[in-house]
Amino acid sequence: MLSARFERIDLSSQLKSSGTTRSGLPRFLVPAAWISCVLNVVIIATGGAVRLTGSGLGCSEWPLCTPGSLTPTAETGIHGIIEFANRTLSGPVLLAAVVVLVLTWRIRSQRKDLFGLSIAVTGLVIIQALVGAFVVWESLATVLVGFHYSVSIVIVCTTAAYLVRMTEPAGPRIPAVPKVFWAIAAIAALGIVIIVITGVFTTAAGPHSGDADVVRDGFDATVLSHLHAWPGYITGIMCLVLLVWAKASNLQPYRSLLGLVVLLMIQIAVGVYQARSGLPPIAVGVHMVLAALVAAMTSVMVLRLKEPAQKLTPKNELVIEQTPAEA
Repeated sequence: MLSARFERIDLSSQLKSSGTTRSGLPRFLVPAAWISCVLNVVIIATGGAVRLTGSGLGCSEWPLCTPGSLTPTAETGIHGIIEFANRTLSGPVLLAAVVVLVLTWRIRSQRKDLFGLSIAVTGLVIIQALVGAFVVWESLATVLVGFHYSVSIVIVCTTAAYLVRMTEPAGPRIPAVPKVFWAIAAIAALGIVIIVITGVFTTAAGPHSGDADVVRDGFDATVLSHLHAWPGYITGIMCLVLLVWAKASNLQPYRSLLGLVVLLMIQIAVGVYQARSGLPPIAVGVHMVLAALVAAMTSVMVLRLKEPAQKLTPKNELVIEQTPAEA
């Protein structure tokens, strides 16, 4: 009869010397990726503060704040400080994106998915800065302001996608849910896209233009608010159905769906409150940030519809089967 001997090798020391973690990711990549994602959410909040306090032209120039001054002056007042603070945050946002890109470069051949996402985030952050310049130069043109916010949403979704893929091994991915579930989830994701787009138009037509001297006109904000709300209600119901289904069948997207449903319910509540309370700035700002979080969680949910064909090993060990010998 044949017997086999196995040698168990601890890979911890090899991983430490190579500067990578058990999953094969460079050390410090995980915190850097999280910092990048969080900063992009924070800059949406500060950008909302700029708009909702009427500080959009607090700095009348770009890249300078005022003619001849990089920083706010006494004449710009609090509006200049708010606008300059938002601009200053762009530096850490870009730095975090570059750090993630540099760290991902080390594993670009093994993780082309992560490398592509890191390039996308860095490129979008640069584009976002340029769009911000045009927003100032064009005195808060409606289309540019809406596009500026939309790019931020896309960046947050991309960083969220990076966080998901970072936790999974490279290689092919297979469906993790039934086809009908996948179809409903895809429609729900499309519903989120519609909600965000109509929300951008609704806010653009509202009273918070970013500066007291900039008046919005053209679209009926009341009509747009209904076009924005009803897809939200329908999508919320669809997500609830998916959540119950995922829980009952123990499907992988359950946790991301739970997060999405909770965020949607809060978002709907804030939306109803702000509509009935005359659009208070704080509520509108919270609504803007929640929209980014909802979009990001939707990206996570969509990615959870598939799973890696091969799972990560749970321990830092490699088991090698040696040559069999007769007993």
